[in-house]
Amino acid sequence: MRHNGLVAFRPLKLLLCFVAVALMAQAGEFVVLSNGFRIHADSHAADGPLIRLQTSQGLIEIQANSVASFEPEDYVAPPPLPSTPSPPAPAPVSLTPHELITLAAVHAGLPPAIVHSVARAESGYREDALSPKGAIGLMQLMPKTAAELNADPNDPAQNADAGARYLRDLLEKYENDPHQVSKAVAAYNAGPAAVDKYHGIPPYPETVQYVNRVLKQYEKEQAQEQTKQKAD
Repeated sequence: MRHNGLVAFRPLKLLLCFVAVALMAQAGEFVVLSNGFRIHADSHAADGPLIRLQTSQGLIEIQANSVASFEPEDYVAPPPLPSTPSPPAPAPVSLTPHELITLAAVHAGLPPAIVHSVARAESGYREDALSPKGAIGLMQLMPKTAAELNADPNDPAQNADAGARYLRDLLEKYENDPHQVSKAVAAYNAGPAAVDKYHGIPPYPETVQYVNRVLKQYEKEQAQEQTKQKAD
């Protein structure tokens, strides 16, 4: 009878032989097949493409190419090689609030000076800042705005990145306006709807003071940057 490349003469059910292998402790060898099965045999002999196994249950013939190896019955597998421990992952680099803002500005394609000016006016670079209206973090993102930008406002890096992207969107909105920067900054504080309603900076004392503070800081940041470039 042939089954999966095996030719069995006695016994008819080769599976009984496999069960017997586990129960017997006779001397001999184990024939390890390529499919993982192990057959206990007293001896074996090669005959061309066949291997004849002499077992306690009788003679078994198997295809030679189905044999992976022969092991003595007292064979002891070598211990597994010790696993090489993976090197520890490098600790994440913690960036300062100033570094986060600079990186966010670069990613957004904005001059760092304008983003720094807004961050300073919004929260003073405080990552845990929370306004009475619910604005969160160093760029003071409202939860709704953060959700629209697919950012977690409680994560400083995501907060800085989303705030810079939002400021960029506002600057692009007023790109062809002679008062581009002041309108974008006002919209960051009061919302673009209020800026569009009043065709400029809304007459809210808080917003007027905010825009003046940001623009003054922006001029200061630009002057410092120019001085640094000249020194370099």
